Amino acid sequence: MTTPRVSAAAVAALALLGTTACGGGGGAGSDEMHVWMYQDTLVVVQEGAVERFNADSDAEAVIDEVPGDSYVERLRTAMGSSKKPDVFFNWGGGSIEPYVEQGMLEPLDDMLAENPEFAGSFIPSVLESGKIDGVQYGIPLRGTQPVILFYNEAVFEEAGAEPPETWDDILDLVDTFNEEGVTPFALAGADPWTEQMWLQYLVDRIGGPEVFERIVGGDSEGWRDPAVLEAAEMVAELVDRGAFGDAYASVSYTEGGASTLLSEGRAAMHLMGSWEYSTHLDQAEDFAKEDLGYTAFPPIDGGKGDPANVVGNPTNFFSVTSDSPHLDSALEFLTYTSQEEYVADMVANGEVPTTTGAEELLADSPSPDFATFQYEMVRDAPHFQLSWDQALPPDVATPMVTEIESLFNGQSTPEQFVDALAAL
Repeated sequence: MTTPRVSAAAVAALALLGTTACGGGGGAGSDEMHVWMYQDTLVVVQEGAVERFNADSDAEAVIDEVPGDSYVERLRTAMGSSKKPDVFFNWGGGSIEPYVEQGMLEPLDDMLAENPEFAGSFIPSVLESGKIDGVQYGIPLRGTQPVILFYNEAVFEEAGAEPPETWDDILDLVDTFNEEGVTPFALAGADPWTEQMWLQYLVDRIGGPEVFERIVGGDSEGWRDPAVLEAAEMVAELVDRGAFGDAYASVSYTEGGASTLLSEGRAAMHLMGSWEYSTHLDQAEDFAKEDLGYTAFPPIDGGKGDPANVVGNPTNFFSVTSDSPHLDSALEFLTYTSQEEYVADMVANGEVPTTTGAEELLADSPSPDFATFQYEMVRDAPHFQLSWDQALPPDVATPMVTEIESLFNGQSTPEQFVDALAAL
């Protein structure tokens, strides 16, 4: 299981940097190098890295575990104080952009150039996601989280259906399962970031990654690219065709509603991040082991995007504060994230690593088949697009998600949707 995504609303707190210190952190005069981590069951991997680092180095690193529900706000406060962490966990993209703009983070390009073996140890599309304006500020520290199309194999078998390989297959399956009395796609519309995944894949498949790259580069007119309108029209068609049933707006992801629809056979498919597999292992173990299928999002006929592209959360990152009194040690610590012991710990803990050459280690994963599928999907992806609401600055991401919700709920037309986004 990988770290849950953070919402655009939570990241929005980063837009305003505070001036009050919080507990933990380093700063001038501190003898310890402080590494801030999001508190969860996966931090054991980073704890092992700290132990090995401390055994090898003259510096003394300590991990400060910060509860997930307050991580963003406490980091914001610390970064505006003299108690900044030396190294800290983040989501890349919009989660660190405000800090980059204020010169608070150490550029890592020189460090990577001086350590080519280290630089080459990560899957290129994942490492790329640690950049802001073409400069590297993040080093992968956790597993990868691509968005995958999950399906209920038992429901498919009963309907005599096969997993979709084209967009026409998707539309045919919508009709097939509606006739069977099964909701074609589970969708947790009460948490509209789940709806965003559909648009991300559609825009990428239709227009390629360049469409969103223009938008994330600050050009709001990029929303007027024909690929965005076509994607919005395809969403409207899915909604009108009954792809998500008629109650999706009230289904919650955080309460497990969409996942339960899939595992209980009331829905046939579910487009969701790779953490969905762990969710089912935890909540419906028999289903996960016997009937949970998974496949890639299909290509769009005539689309410019490579069908091997993926969207989602490439990984979580470590970044280093530029005024850390332990700067050299902090940069050295980053190199521990590609060591064999570190990667082996990740795999044993259920994560799918972002390093190259990890295929053999996946046999030790709690779910080897799924881990291999996910790893190869990311390894072979020409491009891995970060979730829109994490890649964009908060003042754009938050209203964007609201507009996506309006589109899915039929409260705006595709044309109105495009106009609203272009006006952000």
